[in-house]
Amino acid sequence: MNSDRLARYASKLEQLRQKGRLRSLRHDAGIDFTSNDYLGLAASPAMGAALIAAIERGVPVGAGGSRLLRGNHAEHEALEEEAAAFFRCERMLYFGSGYTANLAVLSNLPQRGDLIVHDCLVHASAHEGMKAGRAEVISVPHNDASAIDGAIRSWRATGGMGLPWIVVESLYSMDGDRSALPDLAEIADRHDGFLFIDEAHATGVHGIDGIGYSAELEGRDNVIVLHTCGKALGAAGAFVGGNRVVCDFLVNRAGPFIYSTAPSPLQAACVRHALATLAKEPERRVRLHDLIAFANAQFSERFGMPGSGTQILPVIIGDNGRTMRVAARMQLKGYDIRAIRPPTVPVGTARLRITITLNVDKPTIARMMAELAKVIEEEAA
Repeated sequence: MNSDRLARYASKLEQLRQKGRLRSLRHDAGIDFTSNDYLGLAASPAMGAALIAAIERGVPVGAGGSRLLRGNHAEHEALEEEAAAFFRCERMLYFGSGYTANLAVLSNLPQRGDLIVHDCLVHASAHEGMKAGRAEVISVPHNDASAIDGAIRSWRATGGMGLPWIVVESLYSMDGDRSALPDLAEIADRHDGFLFIDEAHATGVHGIDGIGYSAELEGRDNVIVLHTCGKALGAAGAFVGGNRVVCDFLVNRAGPFIYSTAPSPLQAACVRHALATLAKEPERRVRLHDLIAFANAQFSERFGMPGSGTQILPVIIGDNGRTMRVAARMQLKGYDIRAIRPPTVPVGTARLRITITLNVDKPTIARMMAELAKVIEEEAA
């Protein structure tokens, strides 16, 4: 009887295996070319010391409840105040994860009768938020501002009366390319709409003082930003920042905020330390950008095409099985490089997603690129 109940799940897993899409968990091993720990903070002694110091001053591990009950700790409020100052937002709201933050924003701020126009490559969590909301949703081709403008114009022409929302990433997580944020802000202004920017992979790395590419749009009341804390900041959680009215609305209406136990106050203390580190140690970003330039030059030399120009370097192979074989061979050589397959990326674009962090140096990058070029050539033969 039990086997019958589980058969449908086993069948679907077998289908994934046959398509080369079956996922499994594995330990981190080898030289890091896959994490988002861009500034090398996650395992830094200073981050550990900040955690110990927080424990010693009595910061609790757990919040004990949602923010609207007893879970609103002084560490949360101090973090939000400091983050608002750092990211130059009127207010910041701290969530347990970027996934939760995207879900909260996109299922609540766009209202029934509004339109969401999103880049087709936005994060999966953004898709979940849009599906859970009440606004009409339109996907447009990647990095096509004219398509966004055209979608809004067509919607208006057919009777759309609400507010348009433009949803993009500032730096795309699987392709490593940028959005044209000034152009998108102009479109949002022209149509009396909002621009929601997921800065997850730009936070701490790009923009003025590492505050992300949305720094170009500082002070606009129709721009809402998301900054994650689990990538360059080396901790966990995420901020939603923007106008105070927007944040107050989320506190009052966003289920993922209202009904979730608050993030660990100790984690908030770690993020406070990370923000302070960004401000005090700009040399981390300088060193990272030097590595990024070197890695992109190596990429161009080995593969005969320009790199993304950022810390995310996709090596698109296409076939799922071949991509998995290349990744496995690189792992055996001591390089932690992972394969990314559909549905995370479009069908036919399975890839290796290489990231550059302060956990590596130039000689290691050069050796990895040389080995990777050799393995790819051998697998193509």
